[in-house]
Amino acid sequence: MGNRNKTLGEFIIEHQAAFQYSSGELSKLINAIRLAAKVVNHEVNKAGLVDIIGKAGDTNIQGEDQQKLDVLANDKFIQTLKNREIVCGIASEEEDDFISINSNDEQHQNKYVVLIDPLDGSSNIDVNVSVGTIFSVYRRITPVGTPVTLEDFLQPGRDQVAAGYIVYGTSTMLVYTTGDGVNGFTLNPAIGTFYLSHPNMQFPETGKIYSVNEGNYVHFLQGVKDYIKYCQQEEGDRPYTSRYIGSLVSDFHRNMIKGGIYMYPKSSQTESGKLRLLYECNPMAFIAEQANGLATGGRTRILDIQPTELHQRVPFFCGSQKMMEKLHEFLDKYRE
Repeated sequence: MGNRNKTLGEFIIEHQAAFQYSSGELSKLINAIRLAAKVVNHEVNKAGLVDIIGKAGDTNIQGEDQQKLDVLANDKFIQTLKNREIVCGIASEEEDDFISINSNDEQHQNKYVVLIDPLDGSSNIDVNVSVGTIFSVYRRITPVGTPVTLEDFLQPGRDQVAAGYIVYGTSTMLVYTTGDGVNGFTLNPAIGTFYLSHPNMQFPETGKIYSVNEGNYVHFLQGVKDYIKYCQQEEGDRPYTSRYIGSLVSDFHRNMIKGGIYMYPKSSQTESGKLRLLYECNPMAFIAEQANGLATGGRTRILDIQPTELHQRVPFFCGSQKMMEKLHEFLDKYRE
């Protein structure tokens, strides 16, 4: 059987030795995420036909309007993970606090916590632009047999045991890593199976795409402004192409395949940055580093940041190594 014909299930079994914990646990975890992704994919694809687009009337903990599909995706992922008897706790970008999950025997025997952004880029739902799901998995650090605590979720990104995303676009893809490279699987909607379509994904060493919301340019730090100007200069292989969808999953996915850099810096308006460390930056940084890319907050490696709160925000830069190194040169000029 050629690489391109392997199903996600077959791939997990084949590569179970690379996962440092029980292969059965990993299989259960990824299967739960795969199942929820298929349900959400089905809903995303019919969003234009039924009343699940538009705002639900609530705002999430971030103060953002919740789109109806956000709420549905959040419910589906939580419900599916709860039912699989593998997760002891879930934290979602859409929930104020983490959710503690007890196993059927009431003994709190499950070992993993999952942090999830159920529908990233959801402001794009009602205009038919790609959206995605981002997930991050840790082993709990409190003793098995006790309920999870906040400490189990506030772990630095380097301690992740798995991370990935699902992009709901022209085709639906699940991309994930367990610390042994990055692989992408495409859903065959006719039979509901994910097949290995992008083995061993890698960021090209450099690229010609920069992704940033240039509408915020005047609010950026000078080092970021100078780098953007560098990207626009006619010299050598420049100017680079500006591509910004406004959905982290989609922008990251494109840049990993084609080569590029993604930037969401802090600004005079968002002093801490806008993206969430636990739900967006850590999982994407883990994937980036496993795919030969880099991810920093401008100075600090994202995976080395010690989280202090569930919904913490940080500046985020990630992409091809040479582009990131050049960005850091510009940022270093303005270090205090």
